[in-house]
Order: sequence, then structure tokens, then C-alpha cells
Amino acid sequence: MIHDIEINTMEDLFQLISEQEYREDLGRFRNLFIYRGEPDASFVLSTSLRRNCKEKSHVLEPPMLLNFTKYAVLEEPSIEASIWNQMILGQHHGLPTRLLDWTFSPMVALHFAMTESDLEEMDRRDSVVWRIDIHELHDMLPEKYRAIIKKYNTTVFSVDMLREVCSSVHQYDEDMKDRSMVIIEPPSLDPRIMNQYSFFSVIPDQMLDIESFLNDHTDLTARYIIRKELRWRIRDMLDHLNITERIVYPGLDGLSKWLGRHYFVRD
Repeated sequence: MIHDIEINTMEDLFQLISEQEYREDLGRFRNLFIYRGEPDASFVLSTSLRRNCKEKSHVLEPPMLLNFTKYAVLEEPSIEASIWNQMILGQHHGLPTRLLDWTFSPMVALHFAMTESDLEEMDRRDSVVWRIDIHELHDMLPEKYRAIIKKYNTTVFSVDMLREVCSSVHQYDEDMKDRSMVIIEPPSLDPRIMNQYSFFSVIPDQMLDIESFLNDHTDLTARYIIRKELRWRIRDMLDHLNITERIVYPGLDGLSKWLGRHYFVRD
């Protein structure tokens, strides 16, 4: 089920940013949680493909990726070889896809939860950080996918691993139906992916309600609800820790976003 955890004080944040468990086999603190920050706690988990194309997603996804690849191959020739790389590059540049963004860093997730296109909204609504567990989700995968994980002695899929076990999006949908999903770590196409510590969940076409799936089939999924009164305080803390647009979006775009927010005058 999905556990709602309220963050009402700065002290409450400690649970979110330090929830690694001690592993006797390693003598280290580790977890397999990944996070997703949203500025609006009422936001429903949904892919950009589903929001954009709605019930026609299944029909419109192939021509959209085909056309994206036709033009994008000039900048990234390698994407012709893999439908998964096409999705990842497209997602990275704003193309509606079936991928859902996550990060291994709770601090990066907090950054996105503490960011608004209209900064006047910062103290007008609660925000949220979602948490899911990779190991728990991958335990639900069909046997041939779990065999690939075992073969490479890893927990997270790479593009090459997914391509090895699954030759097409259609096959992926047939394998997963609405009962499981793969978590993939994207190749480091540019510094943004590395700095954001990015991961993606590959949502099968038949999984129309992601939150119901997580609520019905997982035990470690959580939503950290961050009260609106704390958002500016957390935002300023993240800036002090250098978790800013300048780091999350390397380059002039991120620099400009950071400076615009840094010099924002609150009413």
C-alpha cells in the first residue's frame, strides 16, 4: 500500500534524506529507493504520453517516436538502434513518452518539489516526494526479466539489458500487462542526466492507474507530503546545499532559472 508521511517541521525531513538501512553483508548503509518530487501534492502519477495523447496513447506513440527519431538522428545517430534510447532522449527533451522520471537522490527530488513555474504558488499548496523501491518492483517481473538481472548481477536495468530481453515495445506490453514495470538507468547522454541521478520507470500501456498498482501490489511505496508553510524554508536550505537549477540543469538555461528564482521578490 501507499504510506502517507507528513512533513510538518524541518526535523521531519531527516527521515526522508537518511532512510538507508544498514547491510551486514556490506558493512554499509544502502537502500534501493528512488524518488520523484512534485510541486503539487494533488498531482496524480501519470506519464506525459498519457496526459498528452490520453486514450489514443497506444496508437500515437509509434508514429511520434518514428518522427522524433527521423529528425533527432542528426544530433544523436545511435538512437536508431534502440527504441528505448529513442524514448530516453525524447523524454530528456520534452517529448511525451511512457517513461516516468525518478532520481536516486532524495535531495534532487526535494528540489523538484520545491520548484514552481510561478513562484507565488510556493506557499499556497502542499508538495510531495514519492518513494518507490526498485527491488520490490523488480521482484514482480516475469521470470525472463528476473533472469537477466541475475545474469548481470545487478538490480537496475540498462538499455542493453532491456533490449536483450525485449525486442519491441509491443512485446514489453505483452510481457508486463498491468502487473509489473521495469526500472531503467539511462545512459549518460549529457551532464543533466548524471547530475539528476536519473532513473525511469517504463510504464506498460495497460497500466492505466499507476497509483492503484502501487497501492495494491507494493508495501514500501511512500508519499512524503510537505506542508506549504515549509516550502520556502526547504527551498532556501537546498540553495545553501548547492541543490539548485544551476546544478540540476547544467548550462545557461539552468543558470538563468537559478538567478531568476534567487532574485525573486515575494509579495
